[in-house]
Amino acid sequence: MDCRTKDPGARELYIVEGDSALGACKLGRDAEFQAIIPVRGKILNCLKASYDSIFKNDIIVDLLRVLGCGVEIKSRHSSDLSTFDINNLRWDKIIICTDADVDGFQIRTLILAMFYRLVPSLIKMGKIFIAESPLFEINAGGKQLFAFTEAEKTAILSGIKGKYTIQRSKGLGENEPEMMWLTTMDPKTRRLIKILSGNPEQEALVFDLLLGDNLQGRKQHIEDNGHKYLEQIDVS
Repeated sequence: MDCRTKDPGARELYIVEGDSALGACKLGRDAEFQAIIPVRGKILNCLKASYDSIFKNDIIVDLLRVLGCGVEIKSRHSSDLSTFDINNLRWDKIIICTDADVDGFQIRTLILAMFYRLVPSLIKMGKIFIAESPLFEINAGGKQLFAFTEAEKTAILSGIKGKYTIQRSKGLGENEPEMMWLTTMDPKTRRLIKILSGNPEQEALVFDLLLGDNLQGRKQHIEDNGHKYLEQIDVS
């Protein structure tokens, strides 16, 4: 779903999770400069998959073609994709937009792994972003407020005098277009996390820990750090 402007310096590509989120983003976006491509389900783990498997995957190939800049690997499997040329990139920002839950985080990580293995220059050049979505919706005094963390929720509630209602934020596919625009797509109010490239060795270790063959390290990481993310568990 393309946008109207042909200026690469203004165009944004939203990679969204599933058809339901596609509908909400389609209605909530600014079609002048924001385009959308859906990812249906969990994409292939490009960190472990062979090039043969990667370039037979329709989701990944479609996304690479939409980017326009080709891939940074030499393989007979990618012969139908042009040689990498950053000047052919069609987007100023590539924004990963998934639900703020376990499945959404995993899909986000898998998409990042695809960029990391196939077009790492996009990360190095600061072209990849993550769109934060709120965890809580708070209604008080006729106003709708959004909290992206437990700490923000506590701060907002401490400032409310009188009655209010609060609920865990729905998935992106259940959002009204106006809310999608306000929280996720409006450049004036959205929150984007810019993915930056740092120490290459450290990056390789982290990706291997999250998606690679280091199963024991992954288990230990969960044991050591899982408690830090209890606020993001939806047990209601």
